[in-house]
Amino acid sequence: MARGEGAEQCAATLLSVKPINAEIKTAKNRRNRLTVCNKLCYAIGGAPYQITGTALGFFLQIYLLDVALLDPLHASIILFMGRAWDAITDPTVGFLVSRSKWMGIGRMMPWILFSTPFAVLTYILIWYVPAFEQGKVFWYLIFYCLFQTMQTCFHVPYSALTMFISRDQKERDSATAYRMSVEVLGTVLGTAIPGQIVGGAHECRTEPGVNGTGISTTTNGSIVMLDDTKRAYLIASGVIGIIYVLCAAILFLGVKEQKDRKKSQSLTFCQGLCMVMSYRPYVKLVIGFLFTSLAFMLLEGNFALFITHALGHREDFQNILLVIMLSGTLSIPGWQWFLTRFGKKTAVYCGHTWAIPFVILIVSIKSNLIVSYLVSVAAGVSVAAAFLLPWSMLPDVVDDFKVKYPDIHGHEALFYSYYVFFIKFASGISLGISTLSLKFAGYKTGACFQPETVSSTLKVLVSPVPVVLIAVGLLILRSYPIDEQRRQKNRKALQEIHDSEEDSDFDSSANGSIM
Repeated sequence: MARGEGAEQCAATLLSVKPINAEIKTAKNRRNRLTVCNKLCYAIGGAPYQITGTALGFFLQIYLLDVALLDPLHASIILFMGRAWDAITDPTVGFLVSRSKWMGIGRMMPWILFSTPFAVLTYILIWYVPAFEQGKVFWYLIFYCLFQTMQTCFHVPYSALTMFISRDQKERDSATAYRMSVEVLGTVLGTAIPGQIVGGAHECRTEPGVNGTGISTTTNGSIVMLDDTKRAYLIASGVIGIIYVLCAAILFLGVKEQKDRKKSQSLTFCQGLCMVMSYRPYVKLVIGFLFTSLAFMLLEGNFALFITHALGHREDFQNILLVIMLSGTLSIPGWQWFLTRFGKKTAVYCGHTWAIPFVILIVSIKSNLIVSYLVSVAAGVSVAAAFLLPWSMLPDVVDDFKVKYPDIHGHEALFYSYYVFFIKFASGISLGISTLSLKFAGYKTGACFQPETVSSTLKVLVSPVPVVLIAVGLLILRSYPIDEQRRQKNRKALQEIHDSEEDSDFDSSANGSIM
């Protein structure tokens, strides 16, 4: 070998490294970008949770009282215990997901796929009225809890999947906006499917004060056509079950979960809880949205009864609910632009305060169908903000945690599961208390027309209480520390960390090829 020939070959090899390095970085950047198809498939995966959740939120209470003919006390127990059990399963599943191993299809996808058929089966059985009377309460309680467990095994991994579809914060925010649009569309389907199918059957045979023969009566004895209504609820649940399976299949086929190259530390359940709940930005975000979410959950849980019994729009209640959700769906792109232009904290204040005058208006004026529709359109705008903003801001907290604690990895699911835990547990308490309030107000199971005390109670549950909860939540969120400046700073810091990891991987491969 001529003198210096080895040095020339080495220099040529090193020179060739730079273009290879640029090509690898370009390929990695391309991998972090998501196509519109990827974002849509990811977004569609969020629809089952919202469809079933909306159907249960709007219709389960009125179904248990007027179709299953349960006592309000028993209905309140089912609603509370079901939500409380659902809340307990969230951190449990989140902990198990964080400790699960990577499989051929990912770490989150197996949970989503295996839970789907059981979730569909248990959901349909919730809407079936058994022939026996004794033990009917246990029937609904058992299948409600089983469905919530299967739904948690789907939703917690799906929520955490946000952090594994791309490392680019902009791509994740964009995918989240797609997801929120589809999820609000899911709430439309969750309202429309049971509402339109059940709406035709859910009507009274006679007017109040007149019996079937035209003889005046003082009893409130108008009855709902139960057989048709039972059948309608069951058909609606089957349609929703089919959509659930289709959405899960599209998510699996259209989204590729990116593997986290860093091994997660094994933490006990208590260690994971302490780690998450000791992080102050997360605690402030969760508590703030806890109050605002409770406000909208109270509206959701009692609005169908409020429209039916307080406003007297029995034949239109499903259409009014549908208008709210359609308005929310159309508002999502506007809120996405708003939070990008003015920041997420500003969007929180504007989005939630927008609802306050309208929920006050609807209980302050005399019942009017046109006004009810107009208020529903305006309320849908706030519903969109309430759906979009928590899920848009949670990834910011996770990113902030990663910047502060760069050596802790693989626990994203815990942040999502504990958030859902508190929201669901509080909603269970609110639904249980609101249903119990109806019992004390003199709610008559199966009756088409209720006493005036029931109307007054429903007005309190859908206006003053939600307004106070929204105000408290917004006051807490004032101290939330992650503003746009800090968010952008975190984004740059995480990008530098990812770039250094990629450079380190490249240097190792380049040195191996030179050797």
